[in-house]
Amino acid sequence: MNKFAFHPMVWTLLLGTMFARGASFMALPFLALYLSNTHGVHPILIGITIGLSRLTGMFGGFIGGYLSDRFGRKVIMLSSIFIWAFVYIGFSIADHIYVFMALNAVNGICRSFFEPSSQALMADVTTQELKKRVFSLRYMAINIGAAVGPLIGVYVAKYNSTMPFFLTGCMYLLYAITLVIMFSKFPVSRVTPVNQLKMMDAFQAIAKDRVLLLFILGGTFISFSYSQIDSNLPQFIEQSFGDGISLFATLIAINAIIVVILQLPLGLLSEKWPVLRTVMIGSLLFAIGFGMFGFASTFTGLIAAMVIVTIGEIFIFPSTSVFIDAIAPDGKRGTYFGANQLQSLGGFAGPMIGGAIFSGFGGSVLFQCIFFIVLFGCAFYAIGNKAMQKRSNVVSM
Repeated sequence: MNKFAFHPMVWTLLLGTMFARGASFMALPFLALYLSNTHGVHPILIGITIGLSRLTGMFGGFIGGYLSDRFGRKVIMLSSIFIWAFVYIGFSIADHIYVFMALNAVNGICRSFFEPSSQALMADVTTQELKKRVFSLRYMAINIGAAVGPLIGVYVAKYNSTMPFFLTGCMYLLYAITLVIMFSKFPVSRVTPVNQLKMMDAFQAIAKDRVLLLFILGGTFISFSYSQIDSNLPQFIEQSFGDGISLFATLIAINAIIVVILQLPLGLLSEKWPVLRTVMIGSLLFAIGFGMFGFASTFTGLIAAMVIVTIGEIFIFPSTSVFIDAIAPDGKRGTYFGANQLQSLGGFAGPMIGGAIFSGFGGSVLFQCIFFIVLFGCAFYAIGNKAMQKRSNVVSM
């Protein structure tokens, strides 16, 4: 069996993810600094603005995933990505904090509709043996974009601070047009409706899945912690080291380059482990890395912390997609991928609560707190792992 014999739509989504995410990494990682330096917005308001996309994504994920099961992947993916493109263009012309809030709220909705639907489509057309590799490559594609995007963003922003947002919108528009062409050229049989349950019935079904709920709770604390990278870490670097944009861009690029280099070998290694064990190992590395940020006094220390965090995320993020696919019943794959977006509650609360801690006590205290928050999330994964072992209807992973 060819280990990379994927459906053409899978390759389209992998390549599209790389270019589109590269474009978004030109803009969104610097949104906090842009609001602070250009508009003088308070850190707590910045945290609310950044967190709004996670909040709307939390609610939108389940709805978008359910709708993709009910009405098909194609219509949900195309409608959300076209709107997404114009959201980024809107960022380039916005001049008031409330407009930024509204745009980032819609940004979260678009992401929560597109991502679960696209992941479900990739799982639909991929054999079980290749799924973990597909999701590992997807995560690597994200980070190839992340390796290049911030560096281009810094360069472009020096000439025009709003141009990165406009270029990102254009890239997403190009991605949307490409998907229209590929859907017409390679019709996918499983984009037809498969789930005829009413939305409330679907919600009740996932609410009874204890393993899923424990996994979402653990992921909520991980999401809370990881959201600090986009919101409070760049402000901490700016305050403690100066030249925050360049230093933060370098850290993001290092993060992405490490993922690109280590994703495949570490992914192959982790294929031998149960999925939740892989997630727990990654979470422990997360805790160590974020704790190190709090004690870093040099840029070398920041780099060391980012390396540990990066290895942790290599284990965590691709495994979450594999896990959701494994426990999702037939006809509810999109709904389950969407339900997993509920952990975005942590991403919404993280920038705000983190911003309050950062404003009141400083970055060192913030990241020391994050160390313990990640460990708390690990406890839910441990409980979920035991519950998973008791499920006789799930094949051992």
